[in-house]
Parts: sequence; C-alpha cells; structure tokens
Amino acid sequence: MMRFIGCGIVFASVLSAEAGGVRGSEGRTIAVEDVQAGLQSAMQALLDGDYASTKRAGHIEARVWQTFQALPKNEIGRLSPRGVRYLVHNYFMKEHGWLIQGLDPHGNRADVSEIHEVNILQDKAPALVESLLEARRSNHGLSLTDVVTMITALERLIFDESLSLLRASYIFNDQSMLGTVGQSDVHEILTSYLLLFQLGSKGNLSDARLHNSLKSRLSVRDDWPVLVDFQRDAVLNFNFAKQHSSNPFQEPQYTFQDTLGIVEELAHSYGQWQNMECRQMKADLMDLDADGDGRIPLGKFYGRVDNTKYQFTESMQYLQEVGALDEEKKVRIANYLQGPSNCIASSTYYSVCCLSECEGVLNDLEVKVQGPSAEAMHLLRLLGNISSSTVDAPREFPQVMVERLQQIAEQNGGEVPLHGCLFSEWLHFAFPNECPYPHMVEEAKALTPSHWFDKKMSVEPGQRIHLASAAEEETTETASGVSSEITWASKEVLHVSETSRLPRRTSIFCFRTVVQVALLLAVLRAASSNWQTLLRTGGKEKEYQLPF
Repeated sequence: MMRFIGCGIVFASVLSAEAGGVRGSEGRTIAVEDVQAGLQSAMQALLDGDYASTKRAGHIEARVWQTFQALPKNEIGRLSPRGVRYLVHNYFMKEHGWLIQGLDPHGNRADVSEIHEVNILQDKAPALVESLLEARRSNHGLSLTDVVTMITALERLIFDESLSLLRASYIFNDQSMLGTVGQSDVHEILTSYLLLFQLGSKGNLSDARLHNSLKSRLSVRDDWPVLVDFQRDAVLNFNFAKQHSSNPFQEPQYTFQDTLGIVEELAHSYGQWQNMECRQMKADLMDLDADGDGRIPLGKFYGRVDNTKYQFTESMQYLQEVGALDEEKKVRIANYLQGPSNCIASSTYYSVCCLSECEGVLNDLEVKVQGPSAEAMHLLRLLGNISSSTVDAPREFPQVMVERLQQIAEQNGGEVPLHGCLFSEWLHFAFPNECPYPHMVEEAKALTPSHWFDKKMSVEPGQRIHLASAAEEETTETASGVSSEITWASKEVLHVSETSRLPRRTSIFCFRTVVQVALLLAVLRAASSNWQTLLRTGGKEKEYQLPF
C-alpha cells in the first residue's frame, strides 16, 4: 500500500514538473518548453534541414532506442548527462570505432566528462553547448529524440571535416572542383583522400609533391590493393544507386558533389572496414593464449619472429598504463585491442579505433532486460544465450561466476546494475576476448591516442627480444601448474547513474500531498469508526452523514 502511494506521489510530481517548469541551480525557474525548444533549435541549426541527415537520423534511432530504454532516467523520463554520455560514446564506438575528443573513455573513474565538453562542439557549435548546459542546469535531461538529433549533428560535424581533405585531394591530382571528372580520376582522388584520412592530423594538405611521393611509395606495398578496392567498391555502390538516371553508353562523369557523397559513404563505413584488421590481429593474439582465458604471457607477446604479420612492440609501461598488463605479467587481449596504439586516423576531433565488441554484447543484453538492472538469476539465463565472435551459446557458467553475480546483486540492493564497474568485471571473465577488464587508470587521458603523441610507447627489436627472454624465465620459475583464482574488485562505480535530486518546488508538492493523504486517511478512519458505532446501536443508514 505504501509503495502504491509513493508511486502516486512521484507521478503527481512529474505532472507538476511537466505542467510548470524546472528550477536551475541558480534558483531561477526555467520553463521546460523553453529548454526543449532551445536545445532542439540549436541541434537542428547544425543539420539545417538536410534531407540526408534527416534520413540518417532514422537509422541512428533504430540503433540506439533499445539502449535508451535500458538506461536510468530522471524524474521526467529523460537521460541524465551521464546517460547521454554513455549512449553517445557507445554508439560511435560500436558503429564507427570513433573515439571522440572530449568523450574519452572514463577509465572506470567516478569523475567523467560530459557531452558538452566534446571539442568539436565547443569549437563549431557553441550555441548547442550553451543549450546543453542549460538543460544540465535545469535538470531537464535529454529525450530519445534529443539524443538522436545530437548524434546526427555530431556525426555531421565530423563528416564536414572530410570536405577539406577532399579539396586537397582534388588539388593534389590537378583536378578542378568546378567541372566533372572521369571514373579513373575519381579513383585517384579517392585514394588520395583515404591516405590523407589515415594520416589524420599528421597529414600535410598543402604539399602536393610530398603527397604524391608518399602515394608512389605506398603503392608497392602488399596491403595497397585492399585500400584501392575499398574506394572502388564505394564508387560501384554510387554508380548502382544512380543507374536509373545515368546513360549506360557513356563513361560516368562525377561532380564535386558526387565525389563528396562517395566520401561520406567511405567515412560511414571506414570503421567497419578497418575493423577487419582488428579481427585478424585478435585471432593472432588468441593463438598465443594457451589457457583460453583471454591473456597472453609477456614472453609470448614479445617473442614473435620478425617474419610474422604482427609484431607486438608496445612497452611494458604503456601496457600497464592502459590496463592491458595484469599482476601476473600477462597481456589482456581485449584491453590491448581497445588500447590507443591500435587507433589510426587521429584528427583534431576524433580517432578511428577497433570496434568495441563488448558494447555489442551489452547491447544484446539491454534489448532483453529493457531496464537499468535485473536479478542475478535472470541475467544468467539471458547471458547463457548470448554469443560473441569467440563464445557460442547456449552455455552454463561455473559456480564461482554464479555466486559472484549474486554478490553484486546483494551489494546493489538486490539487482545487478548493467552499467556498473562490478558487472563490467564479471563480463570480462564471461567474454574474456571481447570485454576489457575494467582497470581503473590513474589518468583517463592515457586511454586516448593524443596522450601518446609525444611519448614513446614502443620498444626496439633488441630490447623486445631481451624482454621476451626475461619474461619466459620468470614464467618458468613461478609456474606451479595451478590456475590462479579470480580476485574480484570490491568498489562499485555506476557509470550512468546520478544522485536523483527533485527540484525544490516538486519537493514541496510531495510534502503537501503526503499531508493531504494522511488527513484523508484519518477522516476515513473516523468515518469507519462512526459507521460501526451506528450499526451497533441500530441506527439507520439514511440518518448517517459523513463528517466531510
């Protein structure tokens, strides 16, 4: 009964907030409609009625709405800043492998950046940043439509960076942006674009001689045909989409706008295409994992011969700082793959990294749970039927995993939060090759490529051989033939939850409602007592009046 009354009070407070306004941190009242209108107009200004962006928003919504449903909401059903941050970061890492500057990995720290701190928004969309801050101050939060528009606008800003690279590619190939170019010229332009894209902030957009020299040297490499085929496939897809409006008896001609459309498609699919390299590297690393627990002895990690496709050269300091080296001097495969050394094409605003497979596993779970938490046994049944690239379903988990999940639930009031540090740790042991161990880094910036631009993260070949030999000797001395027990973390960090704080006016409304309900119950009890007295004395119902 008390739970029902509590829900009624919360519902009434939500109605009050929707009908009136919300109070900012400065004590001023802000109309909800004003906050919503300001936020939407700022984001729509970036899209500027672009049909392609509107169409893209439909795709984005289909990809994020299940996760949106699973995240905790504020009092008016919207995402808090932490929830927005998680959802935006999750989308870009899962779809594109984009690590956006200002939206860096949190490193399992409690203090994290927020969406308005994204560098490209601060530089190119200050009005949107102000609107986001207003929504933050008023405890308004973002709806699903807000988040989708936000992602669409952010994607558009990042794609706009491709415009300068494409212009430079035209100039480097002595082509005019005002007329049309033939198909062979388009292939050369797009190849130049991809080279500039991969160079990122290190690319030179003004030296044609340097660019063409680099292009000539790289064209003899074994992996060059892969790059060429990538842009050729994009051109073929463009031609197929335009076949009904083109003349099949003439060689295709492409305007600058046509080429820009192909480049946008390349940018959309580049992360997925590049991730094939990450998958191959992962398979190579798993061949070194004799125990199948997602870890590689350091001696094997450094001990690759020079004629193998992958030689792993990252220093022990780097591996430790990014959480890829555990206490037993073993390299965690999932942490290594998600590390900044495997990110490429680092521009001013983002880097392209390996796609996060763990985000996919968690998203599958979110679809089934449709809430921010669930009971331990229910989660076990669901997780037993979730597959990954290296784990097949159905399966059962060992008793130590079952007991640990129950402990996490007990520590969090009876249910397991899906977006907490302890469950992330559990997922690592359930999917060791997909989900990184949630190592708490000293500085979250260590997980970004920009942090390592002016730092040495690799070791020389001779030093690598020495490290491999030393690690092998240490492993031989300490080997006992007994597998080590799991040491579980004890501190919980909830990455998407914030302390719920009702606005002061809503709190006053709740207090008044409680008083009114208490008075009503007192009157009803008095009426019931009088009714019983009347029945005992033989009174008639028509002579009785309720004392209201």
